[in-house]
Amino acid sequence: MAGKIKKFESFLKKVFKGESELLKKELSGFASVLDLGCGFNSLLQYCNKLFSVGVESFEPYLEKSKEKKIHNEYIKADIRKIDFGKKSFDAIIALEVIEHLTKEEGYELIRKMEKWARKKIIISTPNGYIWQNGYDNNPLQEHKSGWSVEELEKLGFRVKGISGWKKLRGYKGSIRYEPNFFWKIISDLTRLIVYYCPKLAFQLFCVKEIDEKNKYR
Repeated sequence: MAGKIKKFESFLKKVFKGESELLKKELSGFASVLDLGCGFNSLLQYCNKLFSVGVESFEPYLEKSKEKKIHNEYIKADIRKIDFGKKSFDAIIALEVIEHLTKEEGYELIRKMEKWARKKIIISTPNGYIWQNGYDNNPLQEHKSGWSVEELEKLGFRVKGISGWKKLRGYKGSIRYEPNFFWKIISDLTRLIVYYCPKLAFQLFCVKEIDEKNKYR
């Protein structure tokens, strides 16, 4: 039964805009990507083969990612302090990262991403502030800020909703209600709705494109 549920959920994610499917589509045809705060299980592992560099400061996550060989190269560094040259990568991604920074640090990171990318920057983040403490003995897991659809659109991102209806999920994205498997399916079924109505979504998937003059549309 559990196996059938997982297959059904995988099908729903493909049909109803799962984050890995969206990322794969946005990175199609790109040659290089920088993954900021890559963690130990980056969604890049599900994308088409391309050269990637993972940046992570928490050693246990970095080592797990290396074991999985998700990225071609790794850098152990604080993403708030690292720097690269202008237009160093086709795309820069920061998935579930900016909520772990203060608002000021988040805006600064986005500004740097805009400078480093040749074609596109991609971020994902919860829809608004959602409390989360540190876990895995990693204080960097704490949430320090929340981001809205409106403010991300003002920064030039096109914003889509992911992970289903916000009211069905809570701490660390867990389903709020029982029976858990039933409400998880309901949450997955709402993916298509929140994709086009991101204000209702639990998480936001945001893309900003860069033109030839490094100015943003």
